[in-house]
Amino acid sequence: MGKGKREIGKKEKRKMTKNEIEKKKKIITRTLITILAIIILATIALIANDYIILDSNKTTNLIINNKNVTSNLKNEIKIKDNMIYLSKQDIANFFDKYIYEEEETNQIITTYDKKIAEIGFEENTININGSDKNIRAHAEKENEIIYLPISEMTEVYGIEIEYLPDTKVVTMDSTDREQKKAILSSDVAVKSSTNFIAKTVDRVKKGEDVIVISSENGNSRIRTKNGKIGYVKSNKLTNEVTVREDMEEEKQVTGKINLTWDYFSQYASAPDRSGQTIEGVNVVSPSFFYIDEDGDLRQNVGEEGENYIEWAHHNGYKVWPMLSNAEAATESLDITSNIMNSYEKRKELIEDIVNVCVKYKVDGINVDFENMKQEDKDMYSRFIIELTPRLKEMGLVTSVDVTAPDGGETWSMCFDRHVIGDVADYIVFMAYDQYGISSTKAGTTAGYNWVELSLNKFLQTEEIEPEKIILAIPLYTRVWTTDSNGKVTSKTVAMKDVNEVIPEGTNKTWDDELKQNYVEYTEGGNKKQIWIEDIESLKAKVSLITQNKLAGVASWQKGMETEEVWKMLKEELGL
Repeated sequence: MGKGKREIGKKEKRKMTKNEIEKKKKIITRTLITILAIIILATIALIANDYIILDSNKTTNLIINNKNVTSNLKNEIKIKDNMIYLSKQDIANFFDKYIYEEEETNQIITTYDKKIAEIGFEENTININGSDKNIRAHAEKENEIIYLPISEMTEVYGIEIEYLPDTKVVTMDSTDREQKKAILSSDVAVKSSTNFIAKTVDRVKKGEDVIVISSENGNSRIRTKNGKIGYVKSNKLTNEVTVREDMEEEKQVTGKINLTWDYFSQYASAPDRSGQTIEGVNVVSPSFFYIDEDGDLRQNVGEEGENYIEWAHHNGYKVWPMLSNAEAATESLDITSNIMNSYEKRKELIEDIVNVCVKYKVDGINVDFENMKQEDKDMYSRFIIELTPRLKEMGLVTSVDVTAPDGGETWSMCFDRHVIGDVADYIVFMAYDQYGISSTKAGTTAGYNWVELSLNKFLQTEEIEPEKIILAIPLYTRVWTTDSNGKVTSKTVAMKDVNEVIPEGTNKTWDDELKQNYVEYTEGGNKKQIWIEDIESLKAKVSLITQNKLAGVASWQKGMETEEVWKMLKEELGL
């Protein structure tokens, strides 16, 4: 009897547990339904009320070309007397990374595209490309932070600027970029995203115009008059128009550049090339300009030079005269250094360059400064930074010659190739004199492997865009002589004359690493060596231009070549 009661008790206990489970299930189900209903009702309420949570800026926000860059600001934006001030650090970040304080004149020097400007700390004036202009403010220092009145510098940076005090937003728009506007067909809430539930960043009334940033999948990203950026349905926009087109700068030379230096010194007249053409060439660089022993710009143009320019333009060639500092010989180090280390002297030289360019109606300048002090590297970069906008304003090209990255202090280490390549229109790599006139060891003028290695440093280490690099090749070689005492000397031989120098019957050996023919023979008891520059060696080097998508080729110098060179360059570059 006791056992039966226990069994019945166990069954009743199991039955009660199942009931409890069922009750709990019902409670959970009712709870979930209630929660879901609340979510649905809340969603409906949010949609019905447009979920209006307008942004409230605690600090002034900065919108540049429809992008909120406030988080990238180094210092706060200053608004004073209805003028907008941006710190020098922030201008460097957003507009001019080369902006600097010039202690000699107590000014800030800033460059951007086609403008170079000077602004001081006392006078309400600004000098833009050599012309003074009155403005309402000047640069200021506050807690060692330099602020510039950027609202007074819109011409310098090519921007439209507006301050929206109600929303504490500053907008800046580049005037060379496309801008589209549209009108709202109804009242809309501008959302922070295209998600189903998104906060409202602004409200726009029917008939108001907005800036259209982009459109995709039925949604448009816009900027309101309050400077707020968000999304609306594209079908809410009407009368979309492009109020400003992209202004793309046309290149002076289409396709690859084929430049040749047409050399004549300061003592010689320009060559008479009337009736001649140079197949495939589209740029010529005559040696028109140089710096004299007093640091002044001198010219060797004359009537012959003017005829030369007329001949070049008649044949469709651009003229980028060479500007050299080398005529001062051993004194060039100090002469160049004095100019580079003075803003006023750099400015004077640049003004002289602008004037001769206008006078002779040339198309650009080829700056060929060599033999400079390593410690003047940054100041030489400043010269190029300050020169380029002045030339660009007139539609002229700035090209700058540099040597291979590894070499002597005054020959190689005096160039900041990254900055020059960034600022100038073209950087010209003079890929020759691997073993030069001062070498105590015989060697090639420009071996393929050395050219390729150096070029890779331009592209990878110096991070220069390939479309800015012109590869300069030699139209000459050297005959090396080693006497019985082991002394090594050399003399330059034009490419066209090499075979006349080599004794008849001398065997040529192809060096596949250098991609050159090599000869060695004895003459008068002396050992002679020549690493020959011929059509095959040049073709190998030129192949690096197409492989690396470089801007083109330059050749030193006209008159040293064999005639087949021009045909080869034209074919290899697709001209």
